[in-house]
Amino acid sequence: MLFCSFCYATLRVASFCVTGVKIRGRLGSGGLACRGYRSRTSSAGWGTSGSAGAFGSFAGGDGGRLSGDEKQTMQNLNDRLATYLGNVQALEEANSELESKIAEWYEMFAAGNQAGRQQDYSEYYAIIDDLRNQVRKERSLTKGERGNMHFPQMDQKLIIFLIAFRYDNELALHQSVEMDTNGLRKALEEIEITSSDLKVQINSFTEELEYMKKNHEEDMGSMNDSTAAGGINVEMNVTPGVDLTTLLNEMRGEYEVLAEQNREDIEAWFNEQSQELNRQINTSVEETSTNKSEITELKRSLQSLEIELQSQQSLKQSLEATLIETESQYCGQLSQIQEMIGSVEGQVQQIRDDMECQNREYEQLLDVKIRLENEIDTYRSLLDGKVGNLQSKDLRCKNMPPLSPSPKVLDLEILNRQIN
Repeated sequence: MLFCSFCYATLRVASFCVTGVKIRGRLGSGGLACRGYRSRTSSAGWGTSGSAGAFGSFAGGDGGRLSGDEKQTMQNLNDRLATYLGNVQALEEANSELESKIAEWYEMFAAGNQAGRQQDYSEYYAIIDDLRNQVRKERSLTKGERGNMHFPQMDQKLIIFLIAFRYDNELALHQSVEMDTNGLRKALEEIEITSSDLKVQINSFTEELEYMKKNHEEDMGSMNDSTAAGGINVEMNVTPGVDLTTLLNEMRGEYEVLAEQNREDIEAWFNEQSQELNRQINTSVEETSTNKSEITELKRSLQSLEIELQSQQSLKQSLEATLIETESQYCGQLSQIQEMIGSVEGQVQQIRDDMECQNREYEQLLDVKIRLENEIDTYRSLLDGKVGNLQSKDLRCKNMPPLSPSPKVLDLEILNRQIN
């Protein structure tokens, strides 16, 4: 891609050179040449400079022939053109090779393709071993020792997040336990109120029993006194009285059963609430352990991501350095190529000027040829027509060269004389 413009320019220069050589060949095949022509182009990576050349004599019958100097000049120009085309081909090959290397580089280091990234990760192996040793040491520690461990390499933000997370969990657990404790306190207060009511009832029943015993004793005493004083024996068929002791024992047993039932109910409710609380505590402990394992995994992921980030940063720095070096190298090559293009353009302009000079000389010689042919035709008409008097013939004979039997030889002599 970097040499596309240069290749286009070089191909245009090559086409100009080939066009110039074709024109030169057509001029040579016409039988005319410039005498005293000398190539003024310099040899800037093109080969040797052109030597002096001259056209040979003109032969009208069988066409023009190039002399030895002219052949040498054409050979030099052809050699220079071949050298230039070879340079162009070499540059094209170098360009294609460079493009293939760039394509391989893009395929190797494209986004998402890790096959070509063969970096040396030996420096990270020690870090990985250290982390493994820390994990093994953490697994071998007890729960109290794990609570006292510190992670100096941990990020402060992560530590704050973990502390806040743990504080929220502990606060929620504390609030739930406090709510359960308040419920138990309310139940305990109700039990205390119920027990106090029962105690008051028992006290009232005890006082009533004592009062009834006292009244019974008084009645019995009064009856005994009256009986002893009157001496009257009165037999009465009285129904047996109620046994208060048995009644009290039954009442005491009922209340004891009721109290025991209430105590068992409260104990069962307390055990149920305790089990529910224990289940919640176990669930919280399991969630805490799960959160700890997740935190450990997050720590490992964070450390691996940091290692990957460092490797990517080092890779980026190396690629940037390589890019800067490649750009500087290609800038130097581009400046050299531009200088070469400038020199080639100068040589092409010089060749154009030389071709224009040859064109002008060719036109001049063509005019001379036409005039000579006209004069030859005039002389032939004069010789064949036998027109004019003897004086004019003698005068013309003095000015003209001696005639030969062959008209072709006469024409050649006249042509050579006019050229000289």
